[in-house]
Amino acid sequence: MLSLKKKCPDARCVYLGDTIHFPYGEKSSDEVALCASEAVSLIVKKWNPRALVIACNTISVTALETLRKMFPSLPIIGTVPAIRLASKVSRNRKIGLLATTATVKNPYNAKLIEDFASDCQVFNRADPDLISFIEHDLFNATPEMRKKAVLPAVDFFRKNGCDTIILGCTHFTHIAEDIAREAGPGVSVVDSRDGVANHAIDVESSLPEINDERKEGCENLPEDEAFFCTGYKSKDDISEYETLCRRFNIPWGGIITEGRG
Repeated sequence: MLSLKKKCPDARCVYLGDTIHFPYGEKSSDEVALCASEAVSLIVKKWNPRALVIACNTISVTALETLRKMFPSLPIIGTVPAIRLASKVSRNRKIGLLATTATVKNPYNAKLIEDFASDCQVFNRADPDLISFIEHDLFNATPEMRKKAVLPAVDFFRKNGCDTIILGCTHFTHIAEDIAREAGPGVSVVDSRDGVANHAIDVESSLPEINDERKEGCENLPEDEAFFCTGYKSKDDISEYETLCRRFNIPWGGIITEGRG
């Protein structure tokens, strides 16, 4: 969302984190599709947006086509690992992909490698522990804690000689600088943020003028850039999300579920 707002300040964005179903990366394909469809249904009913960005690699490689079939009138933009970009950047043709377990194992990921990096060695690393650290501990972590959290992944890619690392989970964008610093100046760290933001802007600009039905939904949108979540599993979780919003000066929308909000 931040990348999109930088490129298009006039865009009005709302973010829903499906926190009650976290982590997506350890779920089966059917579970991912079910949870994602429930979240999208909630967004459509509450806000009726002109377009939707799936800011999750796991959902995108697993259920994007399913969601598009379920919501045919809603333009849906996916986020997939930046394998094409990494292939253009890599010099020694050894690429590291840091992602969720579900993304690493999904055939869609293998197809991306076949289509855009067939001349490269791609070393996959699923790192649910690092994702959990980012979700629950990152925003109160010391620099030493952040370094300790990213080193196992960086060391894995270093051991395999990778000169490019793909951040194949949107959680990892929060620690992109930490990973780049530990990997060193000879390693490029890439992700999908710019590509997704550019595509979302192109899609929205190609849509027809807002009709009365759509306008009603847009007028009901909450404060621009507001962050909502679908629930929490412990009392500590809610304070973490509120802390995140305060840290980045993001409006905290609260919990939104069916019949509430």
